[in-house]
Amino acid sequence: MRGMSHPLVFDRALARRRLARAAGLGPADFLLDRAATDLADRVATVKRRFERALDLGTPTDAVAQALADPATWLGMAPEQSGIGTLHRAAPQADRALVASRDVVADEEALPFADGSLDLVVSALALQNVNDLPGSFAQIRRALRPDGLFLAAMIGGTSLSELREAFAVAESETTGGVSPRVAPFVDVRDLGGLLQRAGFALPVTDVDRVTVRYATPFALFTDLRRMGAANALAERRRVPLRRATLLRAAEVYAERFSDPDGRVRATFEIVWLSGWAPHESQQKPLKPGSAKMRLAEALGTQEAKAGDAS
Repeated sequence: MRGMSHPLVFDRALARRRLARAAGLGPADFLLDRAATDLADRVATVKRRFERALDLGTPTDAVAQALADPATWLGMAPEQSGIGTLHRAAPQADRALVASRDVVADEEALPFADGSLDLVVSALALQNVNDLPGSFAQIRRALRPDGLFLAAMIGGTSLSELREAFAVAESETTGGVSPRVAPFVDVRDLGGLLQRAGFALPVTDVDRVTVRYATPFALFTDLRRMGAANALAERRRVPLRRATLLRAAEVYAERFSDPDGRVRATFEIVWLSGWAPHESQQKPLKPGSAKMRLAEALGTQEAKAGDAS
């Protein structure tokens, strides 16, 4: 059920329209392809077969193409006008599976029964979710015991250069600052969110990518072709002033260019994984259960509390 207690940071209907426009423009999918390849490598290190898997919201079929596992794949397309009918994609043994786009839903309201999935993966989709803790909790419930959740999302300090350039330009040209670049989740917070959702063995890490462009306008074009243009709920509802745009490009070039004149853009692909709890998983030792004292292991003498050093 949809809750209304979480803040509405993103206009998700607008974000879906941005993605649809990007598909028509010819998407800039180099980050998505990178994430899909990395995701496939990470899944390959898990020595088990997943019978029923879900590709959650990935904008293209890049993940399903990269994963050659013969599991039954379910694909979930962004919700347009409600939740559609859930169908099963038939396995194809002769090639990598293409995710079926038969599940039409929203990442914040998953239409899956508890314990119905073995694997949930997602590439560069969850950064636009308003209720990330709620989505994690739903994913956890949908996984069978010992099921795996593995996802990549844009986070951390991504586009920090663009954020700074627009803040300076807008303050100079309009006397104020409006939200232009989305806030991104910090990798240090994700482990806690996974634990709160009930995942065991949570792991997070970051793939930091620096992309260089001939001009800031080339970056702006790529962001539109990624479907990553401004979709914040609190965005200013008037067209961006030409003077502000030009000044932002100037500031960007002044502060974030290399000696050859090209400008840098930082993207952080934040990785997270967690398992649905199962009795077979490794457990931390109980306090006092160690069979050797720390002093013995280190080859030192143990000092009692209160002894002078």
